[in-house]
Amino acid sequence: MRDYKKLDIWKKAHLFTKQVYQEVLPLMPVEERFALTSQLRRSSYSIPLNIVEGCGKNTNKDFTHYLDNALGSALEVEYTCLLIFDLGYISQDKYDLINKPINEIKAMLISFIKFLRDEK
Repeated sequence: MRDYKKLDIWKKAHLFTKQVYQEVLPLMPVEERFALTSQLRRSSYSIPLNIVEGCGKNTNKDFTHYLDNALGSALEVEYTCLLIFDLGYISQDKYDLINKPINEIKAMLISFIKFLRDEK
C-alpha cells in the first residue's frame, strides 16, 4: 500500500481541487448549481480521490486502473472549464489560471501511468 500524501501528483491534484472550490465554483450562476457546477465539483475531487483509492491497491496494474480514472476526470474538468469559459461564466484570466494546472496534472498522470506500466 502506498502513502498518497507522499505523491506529488496527489498533492497537485488536491491543491487544484481547492483552487476550483475557492476560485471557480463561487463564480458559477445559480441556475447551473445542479448541472455544470455539480459536474465540475465532482470531476475535480474525483482526481485526488481516484489516486487515494488506487494507493490502497496491491498491484501496479490495479493502481494504474485508478490513475486512468483520475486522468479521465482530469479531462472532464478540462472540458467543463472550457465550456464555462465559452459560456462566459469565467474570464480568460480565470480560465488560464485553471487550465495550466489541469494540463500539468494530466501530464503527470500520463507519465506516472507509463512508468507503472513499463515496470516489470
